Amino acid sequence: MSISIQEDFQNRIEEEELLNCMRCGFCLPACPTYIETKDEVHSPRGRIALMMATRNGEIDELEEVEESLNVCLGCRACEPACPAGVNYGHMLEEARAIFQEHKQPSAKEKLLRKVTLDTLFTDQKKMTAATSLLGFYQRSGLQKTARKLNVLRFFPEHMQQMERVIPEPPKKSLRSQDATFKTTLPESKATVAMFKGCLMDTLFHDTNQATIQLLNKAGCDVTVPDAQACCGALHGHSGEKDAAKDLAKRNIEAFEKTEAEYIITNAGGCGAFLHDYHHLLKHDPAWKERAKKFTEKIVDFSTVLVETGFSDEVELILEDQVITYQDSCHLRNVMGTIHPPRQLIQDISGIVFTEMKDADQCCGSAGIYNLTQPEMSMQILDHKMEKAKETNAATIVTTNPGCLIQVKLGIEREGLTDKVRAVHLADLLLEAITE
Repeated sequence: MSISIQEDFQNRIEEEELLNCMRCGFCLPACPTYIETKDEVHSPRGRIALMMATRNGEIDELEEVEESLNVCLGCRACEPACPAGVNYGHMLEEARAIFQEHKQPSAKEKLLRKVTLDTLFTDQKKMTAATSLLGFYQRSGLQKTARKLNVLRFFPEHMQQMERVIPEPPKKSLRSQDATFKTTLPESKATVAMFKGCLMDTLFHDTNQATIQLLNKAGCDVTVPDAQACCGALHGHSGEKDAAKDLAKRNIEAFEKTEAEYIITNAGGCGAFLHDYHHLLKHDPAWKERAKKFTEKIVDFSTVLVETGFSDEVELILEDQVITYQDSCHLRNVMGTIHPPRQLIQDISGIVFTEMKDADQCCGSAGIYNLTQPEMSMQILDHKMEKAKETNAATIVTTNPGCLIQVKLGIEREGLTDKVRAVHLADLLLEAITE
């Protein structure tokens, strides 16, 4: 066994935290990978046991430990289920970071991480360029040609299906909002600084614009700081902890200048990682308190809409349909936002809201999990769609871009594209407003 890995586990993962796990098993029915496998290796308490064994030098098969950690979705559904309050998500990210720092990645993995984590997600201009290329592929006829020639047959089935559901990004010329944006209302109920996100500001740019319009209608002044960066979630979840810290510092500095009452997100995955900046930087004396003040302001946009009485300011009507809601894991499990999205949906006249069974369980997206662990991801998604179909919903609402694409993929896999749609909550609410 590599002593250096053991020493890192001893230095960076507190034994007291590991021992907080009482092995009671309350986490088991909340864990998607345990539900699918019925294997303790793929349960939260099983992974904690593996971390403890690694820390104590009691295990030689480190590949098994790393594989178990990688199969974990990181949905953190085990945390609200845990009576001892074990901070599983924090230990998971630290353990992944340790393994990442000690491994010798292949040339393919090095290239992939360089292109995505080091280049694409740290530079919004490059992200914009990448989504512009996607838009060109979709609009120029290349997509139709690729499908006609069946070029996509060389890709796995789930990626062929994903190609059909990825939304078309708006043309660059139509992105009317500059990087810096601010509204000032005559009478403001709250001042809000918006975290625009990487995918949300490119692939889902229209949803960001819808969010701003909703907040304005609720009586909020909105500012979108220019200097903000990627939240760092993908870096943190992938073991690139130092890069995540650098991005966190850039964001804290950018949002401090706004002096806003709230810092809002409309992407549950981003919001949860922003919410955890205080933990990410807890050992940095220069940033610890700044991170704490930053995280105290982080809320989902739905929370602000409810608190400012949005539904009293506008009339919300849609044609008769059944609507259900799929929780964003991180929005629910980390940020604790459960009721506001549901309340806003139920405020819409003309619709029937039907709660989905196990809506709090992961859809299998989990950042890029559907690319790195496709078999488990599709297995979880197929079971999720069984629950969705039981609601007879024509519209499935969610609050995270990864979840939205994953649910669209599920609809495609079920052959329901003519009967069921998936939409972001912000887009649904804007659609429901009657002028």
